[in-house]
Amino acid sequence: MSATTRVVLCDDHPIVLAGLRNLIAAHQNYEIVGTAINGIAALKLISETKPDIAIVDISMPELNGIALARRLCERAPSVKLMVLTLHEDRAFLKQALDAGVRGYLLKRSAAENLIEAIRAVVTGGLYVDPAIVDLVFTNSSTRGRRSNDPLSMAELTQREADVLRLTALGHTTKETARRIAVGAKSVETYKARGMEKLGLRTRAELVRYAAAQGWLSEI
Repeated sequence: MSATTRVVLCDDHPIVLAGLRNLIAAHQNYEIVGTAINGIAALKLISETKPDIAIVDISMPELNGIALARRLCERAPSVKLMVLTLHEDRAFLKQALDAGVRGYLLKRSAAENLIEAIRAVVTGGLYVDPAIVDLVFTNSSTRGRRSNDPLSMAELTQREADVLRLTALGHTTKETARRIAVGAKSVETYKARGMEKLGLRTRAELVRYAAAQGWLSEI
């Protein structure tokens, strides 16, 4: 680690980015080398600048934080990754750790714990927000109840599942249509039908479901 810790910040909310900047600027020996507001821009920025640490939101457009982490493990393995998120679910935490993320910090804890988390991750440690650290040790046997989950029992068609997965990964309707070789209107139809079957109303709910199903990795 250099004397100055080089940081990249990635979040699609300008207010969050401004808050993170202010938190980091209040401490010496940290340099923000760039910011990004979507996953594709973040991938390019991090790959080019090779910071000591990249702090990314999970729910970013175009490429979510977990899929971004998977790509960066190949493109920029020296960069330590930390996610800053609203999600307190074990499913999101597990997906992030499996993707190579070394820090998992809740947005509600950032003001108190951001610098501590950065220090832990940059020096080679693993940081999990104290509010959810017990989830790391939760018995995974709860997965055995998945068959009783009404969401898991919904009978999605392959097209509906493909569209929902790509949507959860942050792809636009146009991008999804191109990937699965159908029209944009068909994509919207598949998405609406799939969401209705699963009882989901918002993209945040879809991303949460996708994480629980292990969908958050690129095709």
